[in-house]
Amino acid sequence: MRVLGIDPGIATMGYGIIDYKFNKFTVIDYGAVTTKAGIDKALRLHDIYNGITSLIKSYCPDVVAIEELFYNKNAKTVITIGESRGVCILAAVNSGIKVFEYTPLQVKQAVVGYGKADKHQVQQMVKVLLNLDQIPKPDDVADALAVAICHCHSNNMIEKLRYSK
Repeated sequence: MRVLGIDPGIATMGYGIIDYKFNKFTVIDYGAVTTKAGIDKALRLHDIYNGITSLIKSYCPDVVAIEELFYNKNAKTVITIGESRGVCILAAVNSGIKVFEYTPLQVKQAVVGYGKADKHQVQQMVKVLLNLDQIPKPDDVADALAVAICHCHSNNMIEKLRYSK
């Protein structure tokens, strides 16, 4: 299974593409789709849509896993991140790819085993689980890989339950 994990954002949207087969991860690619501050938000969202569409065409993921919004005191930030998530989801759906959404708590639980893990613990486990030389930067990229790992672990549990009946 090939998973495109996404940590949504307007300035920096992290992505990570991993293959998961026989309980083994293989990192395919990771990085960030970035947009320039100061340009119209609609154009920034268009750039994010095009970036995700390009990744989907290049890597042909089986699924897209995206992090859900967490509560933020700044309503404007929540709305902007929500719009970014929306164009990512639209890009996946328009490409015929199923989308799975995970809360930050679910991601931390799947990657670290503790839902209240801090950012550094998650990043360190991403590095270990994916056998990387260093923690991916910026943070959004490590978070996107964590979302992809979360989906693999969640999907693996569903498969185990399916075959144990």
